[in-house]
Amino acid sequence: MPKWSKITLKVLGVLIGLVLVLYVAAALYVNANKKSLLASVTAQLNKSLNGSIYIETMDPTFLRGFPGVSLTLKNVVLKDSLWKNHKHTLLEAKDLEVAVNTLALFTGTIEIKKIGINNASVYLYTDSLGYSNTSVFKKKDKSKPKPADKDAPAQFGKFTLNNVNFVMDNQKGHKLFEFVVDDLKGDVDYSWSGWEAEIKLKTIAKSLAFNTRRGSFIKDKLLEGPFNIDYNDESGVLTVAPNTLSIGSDPFIIGAKFDTSKENTDFKIDIEAKDIQWRNASALLAPNISSKLNMFNLDKPIHVNCTIAGNMGPGGEPAIHVKALVANNVLTIPGGVVKDCNFTGIFTNNFINGKGMTDENSAIKLFNFKGSYEEMPFSIDTASINNLDKPIATGVFKSQFDIAKLNNVIGDNMLKFGKGTANVKLAYRADIVNFQLTKPFVTGLVDIKNADVSYVPRRVNFKNTAISLNFTDHDLFIKNIRLQSGKSVVFMDGSIRNFLNLYYTAPEKILLNWQIKSPELHLGEFLGFLGTRKPKAKKRTPKSNFSDNLNEVFEKSQVNMNIQVNKVYYNKFLATNANADLLLSENSIAIRNVSVKHAGGGLKLSGSVTQKGSVNKFVLNTNISNVDIKNFFYSFDNFGMKSLTSKNLRGYLFSKVNMTGQISDRGNLMPNSLYGSIVFDLKKGALLNFEPVKSVGKFAFPFRDLDNITFTNLNGKFDVRGQNITINPMQINSSLLNMDIAGVYSLNKGTNIALDVPLRNPKKDEEITDKQERKDRRMKGIVLHLLATDGEDGKIKIKLNKNRDKTK
Repeated sequence: MPKWSKITLKVLGVLIGLVLVLYVAAALYVNANKKSLLASVTAQLNKSLNGSIYIETMDPTFLRGFPGVSLTLKNVVLKDSLWKNHKHTLLEAKDLEVAVNTLALFTGTIEIKKIGINNASVYLYTDSLGYSNTSVFKKKDKSKPKPADKDAPAQFGKFTLNNVNFVMDNQKGHKLFEFVVDDLKGDVDYSWSGWEAEIKLKTIAKSLAFNTRRGSFIKDKLLEGPFNIDYNDESGVLTVAPNTLSIGSDPFIIGAKFDTSKENTDFKIDIEAKDIQWRNASALLAPNISSKLNMFNLDKPIHVNCTIAGNMGPGGEPAIHVKALVANNVLTIPGGVVKDCNFTGIFTNNFINGKGMTDENSAIKLFNFKGSYEEMPFSIDTASINNLDKPIATGVFKSQFDIAKLNNVIGDNMLKFGKGTANVKLAYRADIVNFQLTKPFVTGLVDIKNADVSYVPRRVNFKNTAISLNFTDHDLFIKNIRLQSGKSVVFMDGSIRNFLNLYYTAPEKILLNWQIKSPELHLGEFLGFLGTRKPKAKKRTPKSNFSDNLNEVFEKSQVNMNIQVNKVYYNKFLATNANADLLLSENSIAIRNVSVKHAGGGLKLSGSVTQKGSVNKFVLNTNISNVDIKNFFYSFDNFGMKSLTSKNLRGYLFSKVNMTGQISDRGNLMPNSLYGSIVFDLKKGALLNFEPVKSVGKFAFPFRDLDNITFTNLNGKFDVRGQNITINPMQINSSLLNMDIAGVYSLNKGTNIALDVPLRNPKKDEEITDKQERKDRRMKGIVLHLLATDGEDGKIKIKLNKNRDKTK
């Protein structure tokens, strides 16, 4: 071995031995002077205190603090000067380790290099008046000269915490921060302007309540990670540099700033999570917020930035600002799922500066919201929800989709859509109750084209339908509607005043005014409106609620219709130039000002139809003018008569009909349901090939024309009572014979008609011009008194009226 190496090893050995001697000497010195050193440590610590610190014992810990000396303080208690008033001890530590400078010990000076707190409780307390037990620590008086080293407050180069329960209880500000520190290590570097610290932390957050009345953030979550902290003595600002910290199972980039120069320390905390699940993020928030957010969910992770700013004094919650980026996600909302969801979301509880950080002043804004709901794509440029105490949602909704997709939303209890497209642009404003839109008010347009629609409750189908809905602030205008059902084509324009208000508050007061025109209308295709409503499915789902509500409005609202139709068909009935005013309510149809051209003449009609079950009661008042009676009887299936049909009649009818009756939901007249009166006047009339007359006439009048019996003027009055038609006494003057007739014609059984028939030939009286003379001669000669009754074969039989006097 070279000589210089031997010398180096000897010097090194001497130095190590010297250090060991000094270390042993220091340890022996500490052990021998425990009481005096304990007093010195206590005095050194008390230089920084406005209160008292109690240390039960102090023992050296060999080797742990090598080459310095480590002291273990047992049962350390730190109290402020007003402890007796509030009873909250600032520090209780079973073990407090202090590492001191070895060389300084021999000069009688305690220079603390490291402090460690183990198995301890730290309780920072502020009462309702603002007094804090942290006043135990003296603050620097910047107006005074820098103190001499021997009087300077203690400085710690390193510190550790193990199993420490840390509580900050601010009664004045209603704040409670509580952490169970499993492990904390810190290195502090002091400078003339302040200090810097590097900290590694592992703790459980038992409470992070900025407002104890609202609950805690990150409750019971594990926090683990490093911090770099800088403190400036001049400004009193403590800065936490952004660094990655794990909260629960998710990593966050967290930075913060605390201004301790203020009476109530101001703070600002910035949090960023680049990849976090919605429910994980929600679980970190206070219950008043998380309970609302948990009504929603996003399948994929999102990017979130959050800023929390406030102060430690009274005044409610801190300002919270959250920004979230959502891309190609699946959003679950109450009652549905939005796929392909993209938006930028902003939350703030300080929407209007100066109005406080409250739910009432909170807002959520979603920018460039796009998605697909039940396969219907939509977009909202800016969706806003203001005032989370009484939430109000606003935005502009846009969408284009195949209208058949609506079946997935509203169900099939009311409307069922086939082909067609819809184009929607609506600005909306709505209350939110239980996180569902309630009573929305909308403005804008809904255009539907080439649609097939079935109105399920009434079993009515429409083809190639077009509808344009224009919502204003209060009213609804329905334009350019084209409905096609079978051969019927209808064009409609409508309006509802005060629509949205009445929709939610009093649907029975809604009045829909329609202007309806049609080139051709087949009433049989709309018989579903006479029928009973199709029973609803017993099972109710969230999707059917909208359908049920809209269906209820359709059924309860009133509809005022002005109708102009070129041609109206119903079974065999054909009318032209039809005009009508109809008022439809929940269970009735009021018919007003109906006029049509029919069979060369005209009909005017008024009345009502009342719907009840499968039977509909109607009341009709009709004026018939110059109508071809043959076509008239043909159109109405001879009014149920079998013996007298349209084939037996000719002439022009003038009549007034007041009638009540019942019609089935299939449009058929219910048997024996007609009640009312018919006053008629038949001009240029004729009875053709009427078998009951021919069967008698061929014997009584073999030489007269029985096939074509003409009437100069025929008028009378019939009273209809179900199956019986009462013929009020009337005179019939015909080419065959004259006749007085009265009695009852029955549609079933019970026909009893008395006929007084003079046998003289009326043609002999044609040349008599004097009306009175003609009247006097009318019943001259032989008069047959006949009685028409029911035969056994169901046909009417004519026989002599033996009881003529009794039938008068």
